[in-house]
Amino acid sequence: MGRGGRMAVLLGVLAAALVIAWWVPPVAQDPTYHRFADTRPFLGMPNGLNVLSNLAFLIAGAAGLGLVLGGSGRMTVVDDRERWPWAVFFAGVGLTAFGSAWYHLDPGNVRLVWDRLPMTVAFMGLFAAMIGERIGPRVGLALLGPLLLAGAGSVLWWHVGEQQGRGDLRAYGLVQFFPMLAIPLLAWLFPARYTHGGYWGLAVLLYAASKGLELADAPVLARSGLVSGHALKHLAAAAAGLVFCRMLAIRTTVHGGRP
Repeated sequence: MGRGGRMAVLLGVLAAALVIAWWVPPVAQDPTYHRFADTRPFLGMPNGLNVLSNLAFLIAGAAGLGLVLGGSGRMTVVDDRERWPWAVFFAGVGLTAFGSAWYHLDPGNVRLVWDRLPMTVAFMGLFAAMIGERIGPRVGLALLGPLLLAGAGSVLWWHVGEQQGRGDLRAYGLVQFFPMLAIPLLAWLFPARYTHGGYWGLAVLLYAASKGLELADAPVLARSGLVSGHALKHLAAAAAGLVFCRMLAIRTTVHGGRP
């Protein structure tokens, strides 16, 4: 399949995702979302482990930014423009530590917006990074701004609608989950520019595991007696960021770095 055909497949999947998101009825925020299993305080801080587990995001974000912005020899790139989507991704991961901790101190829709905004920065930065590596650095950098606007817009659309009694999570769901579909598709359709591409798959699996842990919040706490599924969700998602740190630190170019 030629490059044009591969692009057509990718755009076709995007179009299908947009149609499905539009076709699905509006999705309001479930108020039970804020009822977490573990509400135990820690040193007077409410929801202690759900708050403190966000330190993992700060560690992963700081490690990634140091790697990406640390100059030559720290991260292998064919084109320096490739650094910017990765920098945005790790900045989003680091900011998620603050937004999520703020939310978990007093869970509710008002604070949830600050949890979701930095996550969309991470999602869109990662998506742009993959586009830059598989399609081209110029394309990845050109799409970074529009993707960030789309991510932030999806959260604000939900937030403003929620305040008016018509909250709709469809756009946010698309922003969160479409990259997880598109990244494996990009890996299949376009040749690798760098080695150790399997780390992408490991990171996606860790993120999928984090969503599973989120759904199993109470059962995990009941079985372990120590930690809830939601706190472990934070650790698994942050571990995905550390996987990318490892990948960027050890990868080398394939065939001179040309796809």
